[in-house]
Amino acid sequence: MIKIITDSSSDLPEELVTKYDISVVPLTVTIDGQDYHEKIDLKPREFFAKMFATDQLPKTSQPSPAAFAKAFSSFDSETEVLCITISSGLSGTYQSASMGKELSGNANVTVFDSLAGSLGHGLQLIRAAELAEAGHSMDEIVANLVEFRENMNILVLLDTLENIVKGGRLSKFQGSLAKILNIKVILERVDGGKVEILEKVRGKKKFQKRVLEIIAERGSDFSSTTFGITHTGNEDEAEALKQELIRLFQPKEVIVNYMGATMGTYAGRDGMIVSF
Repeated sequence: MIKIITDSSSDLPEELVTKYDISVVPLTVTIDGQDYHEKIDLKPREFFAKMFATDQLPKTSQPSPAAFAKAFSSFDSETEVLCITISSGLSGTYQSASMGKELSGNANVTVFDSLAGSLGHGLQLIRAAELAEAGHSMDEIVANLVEFRENMNILVLLDTLENIVKGGRLSKFQGSLAKILNIKVILERVDGGKVEILEKVRGKKKFQKRVLEIIAERGSDFSSTTFGITHTGNEDEAEALKQELIRLFQPKEVIVNYMGATMGTYAGRDGMIVSF
């Protein structure tokens, strides 16, 4: 039997977490000096309401090695555990889980770095769960995940640079100039699981059009592809994008959900992430 564990940053809808019986170890989110366990005592909708109401950028902290060790130790010796974490290029969660494995003394634990965030991470959980249900071995699942991970595209769509300025990654002058010029930014996941700027686009309509053009450039047949869209509260825009993806590409499925705190902190107001 293979059991799947992850951290709370995968942004999988609750019904899929339940469907695949995935255990979740929460990250800690700090807003205005108050600590919360992500998605336990701070749901995404509440998180964004608090984030947009404060001048301070929220902070997220990876689960402790002890938290992972406790989760790993809860299974019997007959159970193999696969822990898939947010990208090590974005968080220390992978390292924490690796330390937790050593602390637990459970040799049946495999820790896998998704090299992704949000539903880019979540889609890997679905893939692993489906392979486990089909009876594949741990080695087979990990080999499949490596290939899936390498071929995955992740686009981060920034409607505003406000949180990038708050985080000190952009000066206030640059942020104000971008606002005046109505500049939107598209980032992408690169080697090592980090994100870098792909393009800057002026104007909302051009921005939305360019996102669809980039997706079209990345493939010709999406019939077996599941797209993941996460948003920071702009549900109507996310739903509109979903309908465009269905109209243009006829994918296998499109999953839409709120973005979690880890990625949402940087995506900011009306941000979205598209993973496929």
